[in-house]
Amino acid sequence: MKAAINQWAFPNDMPAQEALDRVKRAGFDAFEICGGPGGPVKLDATEAEMAAIRRHADSIGIGLTSVASGVGWDYSLSSPDPAMREKGKEAIARLLQIAKWLGVDTLLTVPGAVTPDISYDAAIENALDAIQGLVPVAERLGVCIAIENVWNKFLLSPVEMRDFIDQFQSPQVGAYFDTGNIVAYGYPEQWIRILGDRIRMVHAKDFRASTGNMDGFVMLLEGNVNWPAVMAAFREIGYDKALVAEYGPYSHSLDAMLAHVRTSLGTIIEL
Repeated sequence: MKAAINQWAFPNDMPAQEALDRVKRAGFDAFEICGGPGGPVKLDATEAEMAAIRRHADSIGIGLTSVASGVGWDYSLSSPDPAMREKGKEAIARLLQIAKWLGVDTLLTVPGAVTPDISYDAAIENALDAIQGLVPVAERLGVCIAIENVWNKFLLSPVEMRDFIDQFQSPQVGAYFDTGNIVAYGYPEQWIRILGDRIRMVHAKDFRASTGNMDGFVMLLEGNVNWPAVMAAFREIGYDKALVAEYGPYSHSLDAMLAHVRTSLGTIIEL
């Protein structure tokens, strides 16, 4: 299994090639590109720009795992507003193309959210319809729309997420599993076994449940994720791609953060 980190760990204005160089020096195997209206990779990125990133990654021996994006928060696929959903579909279609240009096969996708103004049943109906409209694009490009379990009050059980994904009857719709996001309301190892080979990529995070809010996200091995059980579950389902650490930059030392993450990932992978 590969040790990887995503682009949100770096300053938003740092060129991807520079981030890749830092990743290489820190001893990672792979890197996840992040894109959206606010960057780091913008929605108007060109094929030539993405090809340059790919060439640089190849030249230094760093794999590219996937593309992550929070565009589903900006333009919710569960919105009751058809124009908003259409904006979301357009943005995701563009990110699917960017992923193709980068030579990766997975796009982290936030499928929408339940809010005081968006009921749970409406969220499911709207998200199903929006994603179904994107399936032909994903299938043409060979890039998976990987639905993330995220704090959106939506798809709150592994059985529900499994059945939501299966309704599309397409190999290009799957799951992007986040280990830390689950701890507040479930057990990662259970989700892994139930989702099985639907899991296309993994964000490695840890969470201290007693905190109960965003401050509960802590460094790997410092929270309540049962990493031995999680790694056993990954081995059971045959997942052997990458653990992509998702952490923001430290206030004072990027190098310290990279070292902490790489050491922790190495320990976890060996469990």
